Amino acid sequence: MGALRPAVAVAVLLWLAACGQGAGTATPAPATTVVPAAAEGLILRVEYSGGFISPSVLAARLPIVSVYAGGRVISEGPVAAIHPGPALPNVLEGQIDQSAVQDLVDRAMAAGVAETSDLGIPPVADAPSTRFTVVTATDTYVREVYALWETPAGEGTAGGVSAEQEAARAKLSDLLTALTDAAAGQSHAYEAHAVAAIASPWLDPEDGLQQPEAAWPGPALPGQPTGGPRDVSCVTATGDQAQALLGAARSVNSATPWVTADGTRWSVILRPLLPDESGCADLSH
Repeated sequence: MGALRPAVAVAVLLWLAACGQGAGTATPAPATTVVPAAAEGLILRVEYSGGFISPSVLAARLPIVSVYAGGRVISEGPVAAIHPGPALPNVLEGQIDQSAVQDLVDRAMAAGVAETSDLGIPPVADAPSTRFTVVTATDTYVREVYALWETPAGEGTAGGVSAEQEAARAKLSDLLTALTDAAAGQSHAYEAHAVAAIASPWLDPEDGLQQPEAAWPGPALPGQPTGGPRDVSCVTATGDQAQALLGAARSVNSATPWVTADGTRWSVILRPLLPDESGCADLSH
């Protein structure tokens, strides 16, 4: 792994080290100059975890926004409201300058990502949690808040949270807005070099639509268990296999039965891997 570009890396990480010391209950970061793990490594991410969705969709869910040390910003773009939907998600990539990266890191730390105080649990069933992550060379700070957008502001204790917790939640909500705004600039399609395939036995959705089969061009299915239901598994395609799979996916849809050489039909959700991900074990759950 290489060293980060000096100017911004040192500025960002020195600031993070200083903030770690004043974060109250957070684990303090050392107040020394450190060399980050990778020049283009992940530095900030917001994503959903949990929630009432199918295990396959849960395993394949993309982060809301990922920001990398070099200024890359990767997010999921809009998808046409059609059924069945496309086989591939609309993953977009943009670029921000180093001052904008620094600003987002500043916002994240000021919003309390390094803190550990209780954020309350609103009386909302089956909502996802919103997980914020800030990565430095020496520490990873993770802050998770349940039902961040599902509780109306101003409800206080009536909404299951105290006024203090509501104020802390508002800071994280504002951070999420800042991150999505950063991803909303001019973007182009993200070019993945690897893709995870979340597979389960194909079941007829009984929606009256005829779905032509497609020959499976990827690694052998079913792959490794995802940790959820026994019939949900994952494989990772890289190199030529990844390019063949991504190419084939452009001419099918999310309900297409993929057929392996032995004639078995599979339902597959394709999840392009992001720059800091190398395989199924890196997927969020």
